[in-house]
Amino acid sequence: MPHVIDQAVQARLIGTAPRSREVPARLRYDSGDPLAVRVVFPPAASLDGAEVVWTFARDLLAAGLREPSGKGDVRIWPCGPDSTMLEFHTADGLAMVQFEARDLRRFLMRSYGVVALGHEARHLDFEGDLADLLREA
Repeated sequence: MPHVIDQAVQARLIGTAPRSREVPARLRYDSGDPLAVRVVFPPAASLDGAEVVWTFARDLLAAGLREPSGKGDVRIWPCGPDSTMLEFHTADGLAMVQFEARDLRRFLMRSYGVVALGHEARHLDFEGDLADLLREA
């Protein structure tokens, strides 16, 4: 049975128009998808009024807390001793969001308590995922 971590955090949306502002966000980890983490922004934080969910590798988040990481749609880097920047790229532009590093570290430690680092493969359901793909084909 999958175990889910859902942690509320505050984030700072970095921008010039409108100016930077605090927004609520949620960090989610689901042992049923053990390699991924999600950052969820509520409808009020988006330009189109829809919830925004970014999914990326748990390893990327861990690496980004130590050093600049990522080459694709999500890039993460330390911003001083207390903050971490997440940069999200889309075809329409990019969003830069600053988090307290301690919140991200706490979230990662909680996720490692559910699925230990290096043990993610034990929680993957290859047969179930393949069956789902074949049903959709």
